[in-house]
Amino acid sequence: MSRLAGKVAIVTGAAQGQGAAIARAFITEGAKVVIADVAIDPGKALADELGENALFVEHDVTSESSWQSVVATANDAFGPVNVLVNNAGILRFGDIINQPVDEFELVWRVNAFGAFLGVRTVAPTMIENGGGSIINASSIEGLAGMAFLGSYTSSKFAVRGFTKAAALELGPQGVRVNSVHPGMIDTGMIRAVGVDDQGMEFGAKRVALKRVGTPEDIAPLYVYLASDESSFVTGAEFAIDGGATATHAFGG
Repeated sequence: MSRLAGKVAIVTGAAQGQGAAIARAFITEGAKVVIADVAIDPGKALADELGENALFVEHDVTSESSWQSVVATANDAFGPVNVLVNNAGILRFGDIINQPVDEFELVWRVNAFGAFLGVRTVAPTMIENGGGSIINASSIEGLAGMAFLGSYTSSKFAVRGFTKAAALELGPQGVRVNSVHPGMIDTGMIRAVGVDDQGMEFGAKRVALKRVGTPEDIAPLYVYLASDESSFVTGAEFAIDGGATATHAFGG
């Protein structure tokens, strides 16, 4: 498989879950991938599994200096970065009145500010070397609101809006920017905030396909957006949600 031959990608939050599935799919399709994550042990293990075309770098997406370091490392190890996947994200439940301010801010810093720093840092390399593709992970909560997810929902709306602004700004310089909006996906992140098998079952009943998604359901869309097959696609939003957004709302 060689849909991504010649591509050098940074995937944030790539040690586990959707990010790991994206990294695996990219390697399978011929890309070189920097696995960027704060989770050191699983990140290193994944890089070892994927072989010489994968490299793990410890990375905090909320730090500008960390972004500068990971981009420089990728450029030195594999050549100029031409694909960026801003996948890193966190989820916290909390009602608007009582959620701690610092928790709300943390969700924003990781999900939205982290994506901004990624685009800001990698874009010069892409522009200098003929362009590239940036894929920002939003959510169906970036398309419609959900109660008790004010911090997450607002951060993912921000990612969606920022993606469109960046697409307009960077398009003339050959850089495409798109957002992906997954529905309920069975990952460690959602399990860690207390969504158990019963919660997954409930979510499955609310969508047209009557199941929750897997990271492997999501990865092929990222392959398409990273590849030259999507060369006329920018500023777009892609819902990949089992039909959750085909109706009025996923949850209230």
